[in-house]
Amino acid sequence: MGSFKIAIIGAGSVGFTKKLFTDILSVPELRDVEFALTDLSEHNLGMIKTILDRIVEANNLPTRVTATTDRRKALEGARYIISCVRVGGLEAYADDIRIPLKYGVDQCVGDTICAGGILYGQRNIPVILDFCKDIREVAEPGAKFLNYANPMAMNTWAAIEYGNVDTIGLCHGVQHGGEQIAEILGAKEGELDYICSGINHQTWFIDVRLNGRRIGKDELVAAFEAHPVFSKQEKLRIDVLKRFGVYSTESNGHLSEYLPWYRKRPDEITKWIDMSDWIHGETGGYLRYSTETRNWFETEYPRFLEDAGKPIDAAKRSNEHASHILEALETGRVYRGHFNVKNNGVITNLPADAIIESSGFVDRFGINMVAGITLPEACAATCISSINVQRMSVHAAITGDIDLLKLAVLHDPLVGAICTPEEVWQMVDEMVVAQAQWLPQYAHAIDAAKERLARATVKTRDWKGAARREVRSIEEIRAEKEAAKLRAAG
Repeated sequence: MGSFKIAIIGAGSVGFTKKLFTDILSVPELRDVEFALTDLSEHNLGMIKTILDRIVEANNLPTRVTATTDRRKALEGARYIISCVRVGGLEAYADDIRIPLKYGVDQCVGDTICAGGILYGQRNIPVILDFCKDIREVAEPGAKFLNYANPMAMNTWAAIEYGNVDTIGLCHGVQHGGEQIAEILGAKEGELDYICSGINHQTWFIDVRLNGRRIGKDELVAAFEAHPVFSKQEKLRIDVLKRFGVYSTESNGHLSEYLPWYRKRPDEITKWIDMSDWIHGETGGYLRYSTETRNWFETEYPRFLEDAGKPIDAAKRSNEHASHILEALETGRVYRGHFNVKNNGVITNLPADAIIESSGFVDRFGINMVAGITLPEACAATCISSINVQRMSVHAAITGDIDLLKLAVLHDPLVGAICTPEEVWQMVDEMVVAQAQWLPQYAHAIDAAKERLARATVKTRDWKGAARREVRSIEEIRAEKEAAKLRAAG
């Protein structure tokens, strides 16, 4: 098999890049390749290159690793491009959570739809289109773009429809949900099988089988309610399962902000979430977690380096899709997974232009989706509400039409359950002004938004969030964990 090049954009995400790297090198046929790392941070690039070089040396591999802040240089001749970028970083992300909270919009994550996810898409899409331009111009002809960045559906939609690049969106929500179902059913490895379908972060387990036997709603509900942990952490998901008849792939906290029913009143929110970990619904939970752990790889760097000196254990290859897709495309070994692609009739009761997340097979001929899937009507209705928001959001990001952006936010299910149109208009003005440096397509609209804010009549609230923790430093968290270990040790 000939050598080829894999470019990773946003490679300064040290932990995730290391995982992708070792996953790919777990496949013998994929070892004679070049990994071209690119990121805005020279410091992070230096750290991750040192780690990857050590892995190559320790395993005596022919793999080559290069690193540059010149993205176009990294993409030259690349056959595969993997993106895991967050435009605006934590500074912009804080606005995605804190500004809507002033208007009563309480988000746990805010990276898919809702007010935060929509603005995140406005920041990302111009950059995604820059990536696509470079891919078209300097990458290997027919190069594949593997997008891991959120908002998944919007980014993938823009890359396919406007970037004109062969794009696949990849997420791991399906795998995590499958692990939960395996646990509650007591399934051993290889005994559980399932098909999921829907849109990213609103994908549904429409067919679950244990050793070939189909598992229905009642059996799933009973198993979840009997589980000592999931029965407390996944209350909202279990309630949706009872009402919709199928389980959602997405976490309790994520799912709560895509629906208009559970996070619209402070007294209701606490009934449906669990505070044992941020992912179960905490107000601004992922922002807090990300802030507290933003430099964790700095403190863990010695351990990373130590681990990098060990042999690659192929048995520890993760269930992230990227390495399995590359293996299938390059070797012909068939891989089945769940991928984000344009619908084009794959799911019969979702719009053709939507980006769906559904079951497919990969081999030398590419990704071949399982067609003719019809979602349960409630699942389709929920997905369509989000798709309509995503479509308007993508078109607003492309055109810089601030009125269309406001209409997209107005039609978001959770925002619409909480805010008046006047509040939405003011909230979007405030978010666009706060994030102007990452929103070049709205440069023409910033001064007018500032003028409107100066005359604003809508009163915001000092809304603390129904279930919010104070942000702690990574040192405080580490000290707390060490103290817990000492107590456990007696």
